[in-house]
Amino acid sequence: MSGPVATSVRQRFTRRLRGRSGQMTVELAVLVPVVIVVALVVVNLMEFVDACAAFDRLSLDEVIAEGVSPAGEQSMPASVAAVEDALRAALGRETHCDVEVRAERVSEGEGESLLSVAPLLTRYTCTLVFRPWPRELRLPGISYSAPLKLRHERTLVIDRYRPGVVV
Repeated sequence: MSGPVATSVRQRFTRRLRGRSGQMTVELAVLVPVVIVVALVVVNLMEFVDACAAFDRLSLDEVIAEGVSPAGEQSMPASVAAVEDALRAALGRETHCDVEVRAERVSEGEGESLLSVAPLLTRYTCTLVFRPWPRELRLPGISYSAPLKLRHERTLVIDRYRPGVVV
């Protein structure tokens, strides 16, 4: 297109743009912090789901391997420490994750009975504590504060003195 019609179209288009000369810049300045915060939430959520998936598999394996037949001393605190250390090493996410393990006899809550069917059943509860990154993010117009920590638990009941018995 050339000629007077093309010039008229260009002039009308130029007049319309003059009234909105900084609008895109303002929209971008408002939208970028929101996009960054949403991206951080999504990245942290994906990291937590990945850590939970690995933790679910590893916690059961480590409880069966270390809890049933712990190396060295055969007491419950020693097996809990062995499970916790092995799980922490297998998970390998020291910067974002921490592991807590506790054990309790299943028959403790029911009272001690002489006719207990399985007096040595032990419930291991493994807990993954995830700390999101970054803790706080402050941008113009928006602030992001991550929760202190996210928790995920996995429980398994075993007989500590009969290998292979998982309830």
